[in-house]
Amino acid sequence: MVDVRKDASVPEATRTMGLSQATALILGSIIGVGIFNLPYSLAGIGPISIAAMALTTIGALALAIMFASLSRRLPADGGPYAYARAAFGNATGFTNAWSYWITAWAGNAAIVTGWVFYVEYFINKNGVTGWSIVIALVGLWIPALVNLVGAKSMAAVQLWTSIIKFIPLAIMSTVGLLFISTGNFKPWNVSGQSTIGAIGSAMAICLFSYLGVETAAVAADKVRNPERNVPKATVFGTLASAVVYLLSLTAIFGIVPTTQLALDANKASYSVAANSMAGSGHWAGDLVAAAVIVSGFGALNGWTMICAEMPLAAANDGLFPKSFGKISGRGVPAVGIIASTVLASLAMVLSFLGTSGATVFNTLVLMTGITAAIPYAFSALAQLKWRLRDRRELHTPRFARDAGVAIVALIFSILFVWYSRNTGQEHWYVVWGPFLMAGGALLIGIPVYLSMRSRMATPPPVPPYR
Repeated sequence: MVDVRKDASVPEATRTMGLSQATALILGSIIGVGIFNLPYSLAGIGPISIAAMALTTIGALALAIMFASLSRRLPADGGPYAYARAAFGNATGFTNAWSYWITAWAGNAAIVTGWVFYVEYFINKNGVTGWSIVIALVGLWIPALVNLVGAKSMAAVQLWTSIIKFIPLAIMSTVGLLFISTGNFKPWNVSGQSTIGAIGSAMAICLFSYLGVETAAVAADKVRNPERNVPKATVFGTLASAVVYLLSLTAIFGIVPTTQLALDANKASYSVAANSMAGSGHWAGDLVAAAVIVSGFGALNGWTMICAEMPLAAANDGLFPKSFGKISGRGVPAVGIIASTVLASLAMVLSFLGTSGATVFNTLVLMTGITAAIPYAFSALAQLKWRLRDRRELHTPRFARDAGVAIVALIFSILFVWYSRNTGQEHWYVVWGPFLMAGGALLIGIPVYLSMRSRMATPPPVPPYR
């Protein structure tokens, strides 16, 4: 059996990220603007969303541990796509690559939509749709230009924006807890759904805040010593995110009444909470909004790279058109960056024209949850398949842990799809909008698959467990 754990075809000079940069990529991709928009998005469900976030955190940690294990075994560029292809063949690999690519560019559309909420804390305060679209386009295309300059510039931006974005979350997760009023947690559930239904609906939205646990695995080609650094970065980045997520979300719901969080005027909920803590003026909210804008830029920067890395890996394997595999003079897959940013721009514009307020953000968030859950689930199935094979070969170190974690990850992936509806909406097409958008984007992949089917390379052998 050929050992493909270290790809000798990748020059070490092109691996620009060490452990700190890879961890920053995880942090920068997970902590974008999702968490900063969650209180506004979840206000229609209520403080019960804190319980949903706790359960989502369990699922996210299961995914992180699973991807850490998979990346040690197969540190191939493409992450979830590579695992699905190696385990189940090219057809499944293409489906996962296409689905994850949708997640990446649609996720950028969702990130930039939430990013606009905080930019509009300073300008376009009335939320005029035309100007919101212009602001969002700026937010999408500046990170695209940074990525087009080269991976080294992207890594530097990612490291510093990750440091800046952590500051408001750290403050809210510590000092903010001192300003909680327990009365603000009542009523606990304002959604009109059962407890289980409310938690499920909130979990589907919360998942978006954890998208990115796999980004170091996806970009393994850019990481030095990926067998060691990718697993460590995955676990470290996810744990750090989980702590500040749970504590800061608890603080926000405890500081600002749910009825206030639901107002369009309070879309920048972390800024509203900061002003409440400061007691007078709006200087604290201004600082938080500025930090969130930087945070969103960092997330857009990181995800723009991921948008191109997945199709690059698929193109190198013959599953995507060759143009996605071409490297520019700057050493980046320019076609993937530009195509993904164009699609994100279109998704963002369509969402702004179709709905308003939190529904714009939630529809895109739920769409990405659906398309992300597919490669997450297949990664879990790949882990189970390989670990069961290991057991037959009497190679069973960590078998119970790996199999148990994969089962948890698989269950959570299925639940995220099940609950990805815009609940509480009047029109059916808004309720099922995430499924309609995800389904339409997935169907577009059929003619691409048919045109590429005869050119697909044979999946590589899977190395033994270690």
